[in-house]
Formats: sequence, C-alpha cells, structure tokens
Amino acid sequence: MQLKEIKSPIKVGVAMSGGVDSSVTATLIKNIGHDVHGFFMALAQPDLDLQISRVKKVASHLDVPLTVIDLTEEFKETVLDYFTSNYLEGRTPNPCVICNPKIKFGRLLEKILAAGCDLMATGHYARILRDKEDVYHLIRGEDHKKDQSYFLHRLTQPQLNRILFPLGDHRKENVYKLAADLGISGVHGSESQDVCFLKDRDLKSFMAQYTALENNGGFIVTLDGEVIGRHEGIHRFTVGQRRGLGIPDATPYYVAALDPVRNEVVVGKKVDLYKKELKVAEVNWISGKEPHLPQEYRTRIRYRHHEAPSMIIAGDKNTYKVKFNEPQLAITPGQFAVFYNNEEVIGGGVIL
Repeated sequence: MQLKEIKSPIKVGVAMSGGVDSSVTATLIKNIGHDVHGFFMALAQPDLDLQISRVKKVASHLDVPLTVIDLTEEFKETVLDYFTSNYLEGRTPNPCVICNPKIKFGRLLEKILAAGCDLMATGHYARILRDKEDVYHLIRGEDHKKDQSYFLHRLTQPQLNRILFPLGDHRKENVYKLAADLGISGVHGSESQDVCFLKDRDLKSFMAQYTALENNGGFIVTLDGEVIGRHEGIHRFTVGQRRGLGIPDATPYYVAALDPVRNEVVVGKKVDLYKKELKVAEVNWISGKEPHLPQEYRTRIRYRHHEAPSMIIAGDKNTYKVKFNEPQLAITPGQFAVFYNNEEVIGGGVIL
C-alpha cells in the first residue's frame, strides 16, 4: 500500500532503528496527520543498549511513543541458527532474507497490529502497488542503488496488505535533504548495518563464539580431486572467494564449490565459476500463485548482482530450474535467486 492512498488518519507503527531512513519515515507519516507509534526490535545486536538509547533520543525528539519489543529468542531460533547451520553445511546464507518475512514483517508486524496499529511502516527502499483486483505487487525502489526489493521477495499478500514503504519513491540523497528540512539532521544515528548481529565482528570470531567447532579442518582440492592445501573449516569460505586460500599459482584459484560431506573446499580457475543453470527451492511467488511457466524473467543471484535474462522452468518436488541466456559468475548455494519482470519482483527461492 502507498501512503498517498490513505485518505483518513490512522495509527501507524513504525519500525525504528534510530537511523535516518526510519526517522524520516516516522516524520513523513506524522507530518501528514497520522498517529505514529515507534517500535524497536531487540534482537542480537552487540551494542543493544547503545541502540536503544539512540532510538529513544530520536523518538523523544519526534514526540512519538516508543515500544521496545524483545524478539531475542525468536531471532536466535529463526535467524542465527539458520545462519550458522548454513555455513557449517557448505552454503552461504542471507540472514536478512530470512529475517524479513519471519521476524520483522512476521513477529514484529504481529506485535504492532496487536498494539492497535492499522499498518506497519519501515524505511525500506521498495514500493508496494495494489491493482484493481486487490493484489499487491512488490516493485523496486526508485533509487536502484539503494533498492532493497531483493531482500523482501519472501513477503506474502497478507503482509504486503499491512505494510507501508514511504521511502520507495525517494532517492537516498533526497532522504538526507528531507532529514535536514524536517529538522532531524544530527538527531538520527548512522545507517543501520545489514547484518545487525555481526556489527564489528568478523565471521570467524562470530562462528567461534556461537558454535562449538572442533576438528573441522580438511583438504583444499582441485576440480580433478588433487589435494593442494588445507583449510580450517568450510564455513570460512564461499563460492567465488579468491582471498585467504594461500595457494600460489600462475593464475589465482577461486572457491568453486564446498563439499560438507567430504569437508573439502573445491577450487578452480575463474573460468570454472561461470554456469548457465541453477536450481531453486522454497520459491515464494509474490502474487500467491505460480505464474504460467516456462516464462522469461530477469534473475538476480545475489544482492549486488545485476539481474540477467533467464528462463524459469517448473521442476519436480517443488523446485524450479533457471536457465540463463549467458553464463553467470559464482552461482552460490544458499543465496537467493530473485525473479524480476522489469521493475516488479515476481518471486524467488533459495539456490540449491
């Protein structure tokens, strides 16, 4: 739903972090006459007390009530366990994709609606459009450099029905200007970090703290099976990685695959990383219905990837095959393939 569609005052719960995006979101909604209530998610942030202090300062300045929602246990069970288990099983996870439908627009949305709010708003750079049949469509944000539709592709029709993205039509530089015009520059904090639970920690230290890793070293092998090195855990690697292998050669080696059964890191040359096909599972179709397949869409295989022309083909056991027109670099199990029709997100699933 779009903010301009709302004709009479309502109560809106804004997911606030204390950063510029959620602060501007709350101010825009409040300034056109809606009743705004701020909500902050306490998850597994290492600097939780500092973040709560910051968001309270912003809420006080905006004169909106603030409720801190403790979702620590839900976040641990849903996101942290997923994150660590995927790395240990040789996949590269995307915690934000999992958090959005289950925590932020799952449990938090439930809490916001239970508190008497009519809708939930966030500072995401994406758009939601409703058609004449009351079907909601997820559209890329106007600012393609900041567009976050990739992370939102698992949202459902009932969730989209209750969500506002007021910044979807704005560019980031305009949001900073709005913050100045609205008088909140210097009040909000720095931008939120995507992987909120890592903060300044690297993956190695986080995994060591969160999991019991013992005797997890193994061999680094070529695509032909030749042993050329050792590693200290496949969770330290991802497909396409070049640094940290410690294998000198005339041309660099890259991680081509991770084998959790053999506990091996498989390496090859850059040319070996290009593939024309992938398989996905757990696909969510934004409309709630599978489109007529096979169908041509543009597919994005990671957040920073520029989506490429492809054919989506239905497979067996609720899987789908994606065939690209041109080979794509470093297709990575555990990441998500998201399908676009021009500006619209059609759906997406996890790469097998």
